[in-house]
Formats: sequence, structure tokens, C-alpha cells
Amino acid sequence: MISTTIVLAFLAIFTGFFLLRFLSKTSVLQILLRFWRSFEDHFHVYQFYKVPQFNDHFQENQLYRKVSTYLSSLPAMEDSDFTNLFSGPKSNDIVLHLDSKQVIQDNFLSARVWWSNEKSETNGKRTLLLKLRKKDKRRILRPYLQHILSEADEIEQSKKEIKLYMNLEREPHENGRWRWVSFTHPATMDTVVMDGDLKNKVKADLESFLKSKQYYHRLGRVWKRSYLLFGASGTGKSSFIAAMAKFLNFDVYDIDISKVSDDSDLKMLLLQTTSRSMIVIEDLDRFLLENSKVVSLSGVLNFMDGIVSCCGEERVMIFTMNSKDQVVEEAVMRPGRIDVHINFPLCDFSAFKSLANNYLGVKEHKLFPQVEEIFQTGGTSLLSPAEIGEIMISNRNSPTRALRSVISALQNNSKNSQKLIEHRSVRSRDESGEAEGGVLCRESVHTVREFRKLYGLLRMGSRRKEEQSLDLGSVDKEGSRHGG
Repeated sequence: MISTTIVLAFLAIFTGFFLLRFLSKTSVLQILLRFWRSFEDHFHVYQFYKVPQFNDHFQENQLYRKVSTYLSSLPAMEDSDFTNLFSGPKSNDIVLHLDSKQVIQDNFLSARVWWSNEKSETNGKRTLLLKLRKKDKRRILRPYLQHILSEADEIEQSKKEIKLYMNLEREPHENGRWRWVSFTHPATMDTVVMDGDLKNKVKADLESFLKSKQYYHRLGRVWKRSYLLFGASGTGKSSFIAAMAKFLNFDVYDIDISKVSDDSDLKMLLLQTTSRSMIVIEDLDRFLLENSKVVSLSGVLNFMDGIVSCCGEERVMIFTMNSKDQVVEEAVMRPGRIDVHINFPLCDFSAFKSLANNYLGVKEHKLFPQVEEIFQTGGTSLLSPAEIGEIMISNRNSPTRALRSVISALQNNSKNSQKLIEHRSVRSRDESGEAEGGVLCRESVHTVREFRKLYGLLRMGSRRKEEQSLDLGSVDKEGSRHGG
């Protein structure tokens, strides 16, 4: 009798174990667990927390970004019934994002929490909603958020990518004005064609800036640095910006002033940028000369160093111009608004040799002396590095043919440029209205002024191999000695 009872008990245990193993391999057990948890949830009081994408001043909420990064890494995201799939920064990367219909569960310190994604139909704001049991709030909330921040930092560091942000036209109920794409520009400090000493000075200045947080704070200054890159089109300003972004590992915010509605809109764009970023405004001289009716000069000056510029730190501001000689507003150039001036001249023989090495793999060639002679007799004012580089790319299979093509282009442009200068010089004298005694007629002032603007680039190009210089503002000389 006893042995029969033992056998029956053993069979019951074995059957129960087998049934459990069977159910665990099917969805039946999962359904039962969900039913039980749903039943259990009715007897608990819950607390809800919202993590909005933007604050009341339309600045990006960094916690929102970090929570999104953390949630994308959870296994529950893959198991969810609703998950948005996006391509990552690399070709084989897949990024998961919460859908508006999606609820995922996470576990922390033996407590369960739930996350969902909401989007307002009125203003388009996105909000992440955290749900947890009220009895667990004091025990896990702060440790859980710290856990999220720590995990998100590790994920972002391991998958760091530089982003290029572009501003959109302002629309009603539009909160986030910036849209971004992965910044994949191949330029680096090693590939940029620039005088070696100048390049090293710029790198040292950037490295010093990154280490100077305490120094700037001790001075009561905002921890930012501003650069002016000036030179003709094709001299490498945009490539240098890309190289700086790679060197600093900073995101790039490229502001298109034509899509800015007014001064307040420009301030709002600045407020929505993040720390550790580069903020770029190209062709600043064109904006100043055209006297934009949308954004005022005062608005630009406030953008450079006004109160709004202190709403964020560890940022580098970059402005580009074709020629700073054309800018008459000295207030734009004063130290404090522009800390570092970097000239990008037209191609000289030294830059030509760097281009030949990069594009053709040639360090020395029998045609180099002929090229050098052309530059010494005026060729430096004719072609930009981009133009010479394009000639080399087109003839990259034959270095000799490439160099001969460059020589031909330099010679032809030298003749055409001289004729153009002579023709316009005669025309300018005719239009100036000068009398025999050299008196300048009042009616001709506007014509001469426009003529000078037109020839700003030619005057700069006609100089002989202008020495590249790094012009540090006087207010930062003290900072350079102290590591600022």
C-alpha cells in the first residue's frame, strides 16, 4: 500500500514536471502569466512620471534622449508587438524605438516598471511615460534613473557618432526645429591641406579649450570658443570645419539664416543646441553686406556673445567669410566675439605640394620647378586648392599628365586674370567721375564702394604668398598662458 502511494506520488511529480516543461515551450504559460499579472495589477496603486522631449523653453530634455537610448537596448523592445526599426549610423546597425502604441516592461531591484511613448495631437510633443507601483517609488525611483543614465552613457560612448543638424522653416506648433543626419564627412586634421605649424597651433588651441572649464568659470566667462575662417571659395574652409568636428568629436549645428524668421527665432535655435557641439554660420560677410531684413546685425551680435549664448557650455562657434576686408562692422570682429582668425589663402606652392602628395602620391617630380616658377610670378592668385585638386582627381592615373594640366590651367588663368584686372581698372576710372584735379564726384561714391566690394577677393589674391597666421584675440592671450 505504501509502495503504491510512493509510485503514484512519483508519477504525479513527473507528470507535473513534464507538463511544466511542455508549457514553458509554448505560449500558454506566457498567457497564464500575463493573466495573473493583470489580475495582480488591479490591487496596486501606481505612480506615473512623464519625461517630455522638450522643456517649457523648447530646449531638448537630455533625460529624454538618454531614456530612449536605454530603452532601445532592452530585450523587451525586441519582444514587443510594436517596435519601430531605424537604420543606425553604420550600414549593419538597426536601432529600435518605442512606438506610440507600445508598452514595454523593465525590472530593477525586484520591482517591475513600465514605459510607454505618447505624442500630443495638438503640438506634436513626444513624451515618455514611466509607470511604477507606488509602494516601490521611494525604494527604486532615484536609483533606477541613475542606472538609466549610467547605462545610456556607456551605450552612447560605445556607439558615438557625429551628427549634422540642420534648421527647418518655422511652422505652427513646431517644437524641434533641428533635424539631423549622420555626419560622415571624410576630412580629418591629417588630410586637410594647411601649413603644418598653423595646423598644430589650432589643434593645441582646441585641446587647451577642452581642458579649461574651471579656468573659464574662474574668469566668469562662458566656456565657449569662436573662430573666423576667411578665404575665397574652394580654399578648404568647409573641409576644415569637418576636420575640427572629427578632432573634437562634437556634433555640428549648421544654421541656414535664410530659414530664420527673425532675431527671436535665431535665439530659439541657439537654445535648442546642446553642449559639446559646433555651431556654424557660413558666408557671414554676405549676410552683413546684404543688410538682411529678417535678422538684424544686433541679433547676430547677441547670438555671438549675448546673454542667450551662455545657455550651454563647451561649444565652439564658427563663422566663415570670403574676405573679412569687406566687413565694415568692427563690432563683429572685436575680441570676445571672434577669438581666433584663420586665413585660408589661394593655393601657393607649398599647398600645391601637399595636394600632389595627397591626390597623386607624388612628393617630388621633374615638373615641380616649373610649377614653383609659375607661383612665384603670380600663379598663387589664380586657383584655389579645390580647383587644383579637381584637376588632379581627373588625371589621377597619370601624375605627369595631372601636373601638366595644372601648369596649363595656371598659365591660362594668369593671362585671363591680368586682362580682367586691366579691363575693370579702366572701367572703374571711367565710372569714378574724377576731374582733372583728382576730385571725386559725390554721385560716384556708391559706384566706387561697390567696386571695392567686388574686388575684395582680387586684392586678397594678388598678394604674394600671404603668410598664414593664427590671430588670437587680445582678451584670450592671458588665457593661452594659463591653458585657456
